[in-house]
Amino acid sequence: MSGRVCASILQRASCYTLTLPCSTLSQPRPVHRHVSSVGASRADQVGLSVEESGNWSQIKRRLSTRQDLDFQLNQVQINNILRSNEQTVSVPEFDGRGLSTVRKFESNQLAANTPNEDRRSAATCLQSKGMLFGVFDGHGGWACAQAVSERLLYYTAVAMMPKQSLEELEKCMEEGRPVPPILQWYKHHTDFNYRESASLYIDHLRVFWQELLDSEEHDDGMSPPDALDRAFKRLDADISLEAQVPLSNDLMKSTAIQVAFAGCTASVAHIGPEGIHVANAGDCRIVLGVQEEDGSWSALPLSQDHNSQNEAEMERIRAQHPPSERDTVVTEDRLLGVLMPLRAFGDVRFKWSHELQQSILASLESGVDLDSLNLYQYTPPNYFTPPYLDVAPEITYHKLRPKDRFLILGTDGLWDELGNEEAVRLVGEHLSGVHLQAPVSPSERQLKLGQMHELLLKRRARASPALDTNAATHLIRRALGTGEYGELCQERLASMLALPEDLARMYRDDITATVVYLNSNLARPQHA
Repeated sequence: MSGRVCASILQRASCYTLTLPCSTLSQPRPVHRHVSSVGASRADQVGLSVEESGNWSQIKRRLSTRQDLDFQLNQVQINNILRSNEQTVSVPEFDGRGLSTVRKFESNQLAANTPNEDRRSAATCLQSKGMLFGVFDGHGGWACAQAVSERLLYYTAVAMMPKQSLEELEKCMEEGRPVPPILQWYKHHTDFNYRESASLYIDHLRVFWQELLDSEEHDDGMSPPDALDRAFKRLDADISLEAQVPLSNDLMKSTAIQVAFAGCTASVAHIGPEGIHVANAGDCRIVLGVQEEDGSWSALPLSQDHNSQNEAEMERIRAQHPPSERDTVVTEDRLLGVLMPLRAFGDVRFKWSHELQQSILASLESGVDLDSLNLYQYTPPNYFTPPYLDVAPEITYHKLRPKDRFLILGTDGLWDELGNEEAVRLVGEHLSGVHLQAPVSPSERQLKLGQMHELLLKRRARASPALDTNAATHLIRRALGTGEYGELCQERLASMLALPEDLARMYRDDITATVVYLNSNLARPQHA
């Protein structure tokens, strides 16, 4: 199927409006996919023609009776779905090297794609100080997000290690002895690794630390911001290289190509004794939850989305190409009219020359089904001066203060549904158990009876108790189930969770949320 036809189908499919109970004002809006012109649309997958795909009533008639009945989920079923991927980890207060800045973290994922294209990572650095947390939003399949979630934290940790520790790693490898652990991972039981590619990944990580050893400037290891910047760029270069070089078997080769042609955005936080370094490439987001002196909550974003809504990012992209391409490099809010995030891992379709892309895809065995690997012979329009995409992260630093209480890391599926302030308020009130209400303003005292009733409904909704002990689950539940007045609408939530696989992605994205609770007592007050 051509990219133009696929784009047409997706455009029409995105016009569906699904009517749900509880509120006519809070119906789920169709969700935009990261990639608009590559691969088959959901409407196409359920057997709809282009003409039919804009008609919700025709779609409903195509659904089976069992699928219709599945819209009636009960509370137990809802909880089972929402909590199946949740994770809660308490971090030891003292790890043998000092007090931990992180008290605990809670994480969860809810898929819309099948399989889920989001990934998450969390680990303690064992050869340097601090903890690393990451969220990764894949597009064009899950392959790139999977590889990056496995590897990026290793590259970052290795870059921060002092030369003496790297020398010990290399000596163990040369002598065939066990290598000292670099990270202590916190895995969910459903997480998995690319086992067939493990040896390749280790080999390239070793080449990376060998190059660091050869550097005369690496005695004490890199600072966290330098390590994050180097790790992002080096891993993306390795992903590109692995897709081009001969590998030991066909499975490893096809996996490497699949990873390179897919893509993912990434947000990673390094939480050290003094502060937080954030590296972001794409439209995942990291937000700090701050508790003010009056007990209220405020949000401090530590990353900026790299998409067409970011004017500085738009100017950065345009400046990298000739003036003749100024009007075509980003069209319809997408890179070359196709890709929503403007920075990403992989996505070599926006980085390699057209000739190299064709050569690599042609190198696969003739019997390989490219569609099954999410690979397509497709070149974006107006592809004149590649590369159009890079993964250079935007890095920020925040010095910890006593009022900094937690960090929220989320893929864009979360932020599509919740604003920064609302997400922080939900977690803050979940943490404290206190639901603060603003005093009734003079203007609100003049409300008519119907308007006063609406105000009371909104205030009551804010005071409703949480159903989940896990704050990440609480966020996802409220993201999908909040009604017109801020109340938790059980019917809306049930409908969103019961959407058939072929339709779910039209109305919500994969959602990953990680909430990291900070040991605020360690933060020293700032002095002027």
